[in-house]
Amino acid sequence: MTVFWGALLAAGILLTLSPWLWPRRTARAAREPGALDRLMDDAGFAHVPVKVPVTAAALAAVVAGAVAWLVIPVPIIAVLAATAGGAAPFLWLRGRRLRLRRQRRALWPDVCDLLIASVRAGMSLPDAVASLQTSGPPALRPAFAAFARDVAASGHFDSSAVRLKTALSDPIADRIIETLRMARQVGGTELVPVLRALAASVRADAALRSEVEARQSWIRGAAVLGVVAPWVILALLAMRPEGARAYSSPEGIALIIAGAAVSFVAYRIMIRLGRLPEPRRWFG
Repeated sequence: MTVFWGALLAAGILLTLSPWLWPRRTARAAREPGALDRLMDDAGFAHVPVKVPVTAAALAAVVAGAVAWLVIPVPIIAVLAATAGGAAPFLWLRGRRLRLRRQRRALWPDVCDLLIASVRAGMSLPDAVASLQTSGPPALRPAFAAFARDVAASGHFDSSAVRLKTALSDPIADRIIETLRMARQVGGTELVPVLRALAASVRADAALRSEVEARQSWIRGAAVLGVVAPWVILALLAMRPEGARAYSSPEGIALIIAGAAVSFVAYRIMIRLGRLPEPRRWFG
């Protein structure tokens, strides 16, 4: 009977979320990109449908809530576990976006140097950018390979550059690509000095950020430890029958909700204090 009611509850939740999980194709095509679309692009999943992380969040919420209820039979803890499980895929995407930006930040000066060498060797801009599929950093080669196929099929550098910018989803890449687009459209002899200055600026910014992030890494560790420790103790207390009864009372529920709110606010403040402002995608 427990399995039957659990399956019935899961089916009801799935049917409730179905309008957002499986929207009509015409509606999806007509709407403007939202925050989740931009998050997927920045995390390197530009071609993955938005319904995939939403479905993963729903499944994670159901699984986390069910596991919490089986281990600790306290309703409010199961609800909080389901909330945390539903937020986990989006937190993972945000973390992946930050990791990709940190990894790529040190690669863009090399890309600028390769572009400078190709331009000074007499290559055209489309050929210079396409050559990065073999000579560029390995982490960026798939995007430049897609650009080479795109520009070979369409023969239009501007539209291919825009799609490359979407695939890379990086503020520094936006600046480089917009510089190349402007040089392609209006011409001029200042492309090499501009790329050289941009490479020097990116190198200096990457070195400074790496030093500051290394010095402030303890803030993130303290924030995680400060949030996790009280909830581990709460879980151990609630696993006892008398503890479960106490936390299932109205006073216990109010205490847990207040503790969750305080933990969330304190964690966000600690992370905010230890986080450097990320450059915005002005040309994204």
